[in-house]
Amino acid sequence: MVQNVAGIIDHTLLKADATSAQIRTLCVEAKEHHFASVCVNPTWVKLAAELLQGSDVKVCTVIGFPLGANTPETKAFETRNAIENGAQEVDMVINIGALKEKNNELVEKDIRAVVEAAKGKALTKVIIETSLLTDEEKERASQLSVKAGTDFVKTSTGFSTGGATVEDVQLMRRTVGPNIGVKASGGVRNTEDAVKIINAGATRIGASAGVAIIKGLTSDSDY
Repeated sequence: MVQNVAGIIDHTLLKADATSAQIRTLCVEAKEHHFASVCVNPTWVKLAAELLQGSDVKVCTVIGFPLGANTPETKAFETRNAIENGAQEVDMVINIGALKEKNNELVEKDIRAVVEAAKGKALTKVIIETSLLTDEEKERASQLSVKAGTDFVKTSTGFSTGGATVEDVQLMRRTVGPNIGVKASGGVRNTEDAVKIINAGATRIGASAGVAIIKGLTSDSDY
């Protein structure tokens, strides 16, 4: 159970004041616990790739983060640059305003720009920022993400008004079906949170508390 859960955690550090020393610690912890990836801001991708070379831990970064209000062209460039620096997974934020005003064409174009830039080179996850959306908007954002060719849909940036909930993960899983990944991010802070979110249908967890989650699994026989 411990290794199964560790293998779906993106060990995350996206704070604006993160330092190289903290990134190094993040990578050491990720290798020790065999997390799926480290998720860092683009400025740290090259360092993380160097530190994780030869390990089973991937380098994940964020695109158009955290607001999603960049142009599709900017997001595509950011994706290509991140991949050149060693990113193997990219988590992009949708154009939330476009979704709100039902400009589905722009939302899909925005996602597709990143998917195409990453095609064959990096796995893509689409952050829909569930805390700002109605259920209808969550469904539509998830459907457009699948239509644009993403590998995962993701709940949250962790920088808005809320994070992942069991209900949102369940809704997203129902919407995208069994073949697209669902990443729960934001507010998953302990073992209990992680188990609930996995049971709801999440196949990846983004958390800065990855080590605490795993320690809880090793110390609590209920899990």
